[in-house]
Amino acid sequence: MKLVRLFGAAVLLAAVACGQRPSQNTSEAVPAYLDPSKTVEERVEDALARMTTREKVAMTHAQSKFSSPGVPRLGIPEVWCTDGPHGIRTEVLWDEWEQAGWTSDSCTAFPALTALAASWDPSLAELYGISIGEEARYRKKDVLLGPGVNIYRSPLNGRNFEYMGEDPFLSSRMVVPYVQGVQRNNVAACVKHYALNNQETNRFTTDVAIDDRSLYEIYLPAFKAAVQEGGAWAIMGSYNLYKGQWNCHNQYLLNDILKGEWGFDGVVISDWGGVHDTDQAITNGLDMEFGSWTDGLTMGKTNAYDSYFLADPYLERIADGRAGTEELDAKARRILRLIFRTSMNPEHKTGKFTSPEHYAAARKIGAEGIVLLKNDGGLLPVKGAKRILVTGENAVKMMTVGGGSSSLKAQHEISPLDGIREAFPDAEVIYERGYIGDASGAYNGVTTGQDLSDSRSYEQLIADAVAAARTADIVIYIGGLNKSPHQDAESNDRLEYGLPYGQDAVIEALAAANPKLVVVNISGNAVAMPWIDRVPAVVQDWYLGSEAGHSLADVLSGAVNPSGKLPFTFPVALGDGPLRSEVQYPGVPAGKTMAGMPIMHEEYSEGLYVGYRWFDSQKIAPLFPFGHGLSYTTFAYGEPKVSKTSVTASGTVTVSVPVTNSGSVAGAEVVQFYVSDPEASVDRPVKELKGFSKVWLEPGETKTVSVELDRSALSFFDAAKHEWVAEPGRFDVLVGSSSSDIRGTVSFDLK
Repeated sequence: MKLVRLFGAAVLLAAVACGQRPSQNTSEAVPAYLDPSKTVEERVEDALARMTTREKVAMTHAQSKFSSPGVPRLGIPEVWCTDGPHGIRTEVLWDEWEQAGWTSDSCTAFPALTALAASWDPSLAELYGISIGEEARYRKKDVLLGPGVNIYRSPLNGRNFEYMGEDPFLSSRMVVPYVQGVQRNNVAACVKHYALNNQETNRFTTDVAIDDRSLYEIYLPAFKAAVQEGGAWAIMGSYNLYKGQWNCHNQYLLNDILKGEWGFDGVVISDWGGVHDTDQAITNGLDMEFGSWTDGLTMGKTNAYDSYFLADPYLERIADGRAGTEELDAKARRILRLIFRTSMNPEHKTGKFTSPEHYAAARKIGAEGIVLLKNDGGLLPVKGAKRILVTGENAVKMMTVGGGSSSLKAQHEISPLDGIREAFPDAEVIYERGYIGDASGAYNGVTTGQDLSDSRSYEQLIADAVAAARTADIVIYIGGLNKSPHQDAESNDRLEYGLPYGQDAVIEALAAANPKLVVVNISGNAVAMPWIDRVPAVVQDWYLGSEAGHSLADVLSGAVNPSGKLPFTFPVALGDGPLRSEVQYPGVPAGKTMAGMPIMHEEYSEGLYVGYRWFDSQKIAPLFPFGHGLSYTTFAYGEPKVSKTSVTASGTVTVSVPVTNSGSVAGAEVVQFYVSDPEASVDRPVKELKGFSKVWLEPGETKTVSVELDRSALSFFDAAKHEWVAEPGRFDVLVGSSSSDIRGTVSFDLK
């Protein structure tokens, strides 16, 4: 009890020092809300009972770009948010996006979430969450604005690099340990963008029309897993609309589903500037309003935080009886719960920042997420080369700056060129640019410091690269996309599926000059590869953060055997995918205006058929299928088996398969389990991912890989009944190395 009193006394003294009365009951030694021996709910109720209406309202809206008020009178601190989900954003000015000029906020940049998803390794997701959570806690942040789990619906979405791919099951399995790892540091993971936020074009005004079954089966599972399994303490609403309501105050998504069906007890935070109506913000599930400018919508207004929808307009409605205080108390409870879970958690955490452990984690996650797409003739790993040509702008261009809210000021960023030079000290590594893409390198006042200007013509750049290629033992072309507008970047989508800056011509010329060509594509999206038949080796790289060059060089050199698998499908052409009309993407005018903005109407008429589900149903061969990824070794699959040939609805069945490393190099294989329901009474995809496991094998070693399937793995969502249904009958489990490389099938009956 002595420690409790000391803790409480410290907070009380701090409040008194600020000229505030810490409690309404000055005879009370330690108020219950300051007593760490009390439960969080007891502390919440005690604090709530002491607060005035004005104090409660103040907590529901921002006071600066990234903070909201606490209750100084009670010694309850502010809430501080930080952009994620790939690193802790640089400190910005109080009311602006521009950096504040700190010299101690250069962070560890972790790989983009596409890379994490491509690892297919939940243990790495936990490592990622722990590491970034430690960095957030060190910087005294209470809410990390991430991770993102929106579904990869189109390869044109500029923000796909921040998400975890096209499959709801994969996203669900990867988001849970990430959330748990972050929150282990008393930092709330704010899972975003809830929901149906699958494009940047017209992101503020698109009203999505989707059937309930597709909503529940494709677009909600990762959010549900984050809440119910990960225990997420915060959710961020999205900019777009659903059923005619903006998603930051949406009765259906926030009250009915999130807080009602899923029992979410955390806070709903608006996306910045995503609130448009005070009455809906009060009643439709929003808890905390943040803004993109000082008043949430426009710039330049002095002391504008009081004009937020949940600020003075809220107080006015309470004062004149248009609003009660029941919703306000519910919001304040959630915010207090957040504070007692984070900054006022008695289990004190200090965190770590830019530590060797964090850089090691970034390097490992990056290397294990890299996907070897093609390797004809065993060109990779690079062995015995005396003269290596590295070409392509992305070999030297820093990628941590830019792309939107995930832009970072990294303490360092190892370029692919530097990583390759370090990995091959005995070889002559020369560099030719090959093309000029975007020579700029600045975002919100953070600059890369790179001078990428080049006076050579496009033709001369190609000619110089080709001349160098003719004398090289191997050519490593490193190109792809970047984080410039209309590429992999927030606020706008890609304008084309092909590579920008005339890169196809560069690759074609290099292939003609030297048959030993490796193409490394850095992107967060699929791209067209019209030269694929003339290039023997292709590597899918990602935005890998601080250790990008080391991670890539580890794979190219063979120090790491690649084990990544694609988290989304690569179509041959954009038109091969499911979005084939303007009303599907990017939407058409809805013929109405809301909050002064013309609303767009968009139909998710492809329904369940996103990604590999579409390609399976249409029998269209993709360029590279979902789940694809090669290794420097080979894996042989045995016959899969089931633990029982029939199971009841309340039971489970275990599916297992022996896997052998049949090559000469140690490596890891991701074994994938897809469920098919050939006897379904409703339309169902050909198969759906319902299990996976990453297994490490020495040469010649065999291990049995197993997954347990329960009723949820067999069910579809019945919209009419509003429940999940598993119909009796035969189910097939397809076991394979990708969605197109099925090695065996086993069946069982559901009774």
